Amino acid sequence: MSHQEGVIQFHLDFTRTAETLNVEMLREMNAWRQILYRLGLIGQYPGKYDGFGYGNISTRYTSQNFHHAYVISGTQTGHLERLTAGHYTLVSACDIAKNRIVARGPVPPSSESLTHGILYRLDNTIASVIHVHSPEIWNHAVTLGIPVTSPDVLCGTPEMTAQVDTLFQNTDVTTLRIFAMGGHQDGIFTFGDSMSAAGTTLIRYLASAIAIET
Repeated sequence: MSHQEGVIQFHLDFTRTAETLNVEMLREMNAWRQILYRLGLIGQYPGKYDGFGYGNISTRYTSQNFHHAYVISGTQTGHLERLTAGHYTLVSACDIAKNRIVARGPVPPSSESLTHGILYRLDNTIASVIHVHSPEIWNHAVTLGIPVTSPDVLCGTPEMTAQVDTLFQNTDVTTLRIFAMGGHQDGIFTFGDSMSAAGTTLIRYLASAIAIET
């Protein structure tokens, strides 16, 4: 399977259904999602990232029927200023070994679904995950002490999930709650026990990165 920015790289078992996101979950996710869009951390720009939309968010979906399930924004929704329940999908299974995602909802899940999935598996305290593009943080990741995945590993692949696993074993990423994607230009992940926690971590590091450049 060839790699292309913003395009799904995994095998997708997708069932198109009605909306799966309740009002309260939608309100919390969209509040932060709109902040990230306004800051340009989620969006779409001609001439950048192959012209594809970028950035996605997810929240753990607690259910006795699924283990490590999560609701994630749909693929190529980065250009939209506001999302509705119709732009989020439930990932009910994430099989890293088989490079396979099982999802159901109104839209296919984000191309970064594998990376979101490994985070929920690695740490049961993680309730929300944010992926954005931030050149400021990415360019100063080493200076800021942020763990970085190998530049040879591409986004949205099983190899990236292995890299994240390595970061969890060999760095203080579990404490910092942020990492940069060395092989994915400007790619940053943050996570936390709530969407607010993940978002706050991101903004704090963005401020520190901007301070370096000032």
